Amino acid sequence: MNAHIIGTGSFLPEKVITNFDLAERMETSDEWIVSRTGIRQRHIAVEESTAGMAAEAAQRALTDAGMQAGELEMILLATVSPDHIVPSAACEVQAMLGAVNAVAIELNAACSGFVFALNTAQAYIRAGIYTKILVVGVETLSKLVDWTDRSTCILFGDGAGAAVVTASENRGIMDFIQFSDGAKGEALLCDARPLHNLFVRQELKQEYVKMDGQEVFKFAVRRVSESIDQLLERNGLSSGEIDCYILHQANARIIASVIKHLKADADKFPTNVERCGNTSGASVPLLLDELNRAGHLKEGDRVIMSGFGGGLTWGSIYMVW
Repeated sequence: MNAHIIGTGSFLPEKVITNFDLAERMETSDEWIVSRTGIRQRHIAVEESTAGMAAEAAQRALTDAGMQAGELEMILLATVSPDHIVPSAACEVQAMLGAVNAVAIELNAACSGFVFALNTAQAYIRAGIYTKILVVGVETLSKLVDWTDRSTCILFGDGAGAAVVTASENRGIMDFIQFSDGAKGEALLCDARPLHNLFVRQELKQEYVKMDGQEVFKFAVRRVSESIDQLLERNGLSSGEIDCYILHQANARIIASVIKHLKADADKFPTNVERCGNTSGASVPLLLDELNRAGHLKEGDRVIMSGFGGGLTWGSIYMVW
C-alpha cells in the first residue's frame, strides 16, 4: 500500500512585506533581492502562531479530503519554529482540531521537513500500522531571523501547508530517497538555549539563523539534482516523463540550475517563491495546495517532490497523483 494524498490545505499570514518595504528599513533594493533570489514579497506573522497556522492549513486539508478530524490516526508535523518546546506543535494541532484518536509527532528536518514527514507517513502506511494520516509543514521563521542582517532576513517567510494521506494500492508515493550530512550542518545554523544550570552559565552564541549562502547554494544544486536523478533511474523514468516537479522554494536560481541539469521543461517547475519567500518546511505543501486547488494536478500525473536544507538534509519523492 502507498501513501496517497486525498486532500490539501494551506495558510499564509495576512501581513505581506515587499522588497520595497525592506528597502525602507535597510540597505537593499527590489532589484538586488529579485536578481539574487527571485523573491518579491513574503508573508510575516503578526498575530498568528505556528500551531494556529498549522491547524488552519490542516482543517482546510481535512475539508478538501472530506474527512473529519476524529477519523485521523496520526498527525506528523514538521517545523523548526514551534511555539513551545513542550507541548509540541503537533500535540497543539491535535487539540485544536479535536483529533482525539490521532497520535501526534513533531519532526525537525528543516526545509526538508514536509518531504521527510510524508516519507514517514509512507513508512507507517506500508507497515500497515495507520491508514489515515495528516502531514503538516509549518514555520514562523520571522522570529528566527535577524532583521538587521539583509543576507538572511530578505529570504524567509511564514506559513503552513498540509496534506491528508490514506492507503492506496496503485497511486500515491511509489518511491522515495532521502539523505543527511550532519558534518556540514554549520552551513545553516540556529542555536537553541545554552547550558545554564547551577554549575555552568554558557552564553548564547547564535540567537538567529546564520547561513553560509554560497555553501548552501552549491549543496542544494548538486544534491537535489543527484537525488532526482537517482529516483528517476530507479524507476526507469526520464525527466521528460514527469508531469510536475514540486521543489522546495528556497531560491529561484537554485530551481533554474536544477532545471538546467535535468534538461527538463521549465513549465513543469511551478514556483511561488516570488510571492512567499523561503518558508522552509512549509514551502512544498504550500505550493502543493496551490497547484491542487488550481486544478493543475490530474489523476495519474507523475509528480516529483524535493526538499533540501538545514541538517544538512535532502530528499525526493516520486508519486502518482
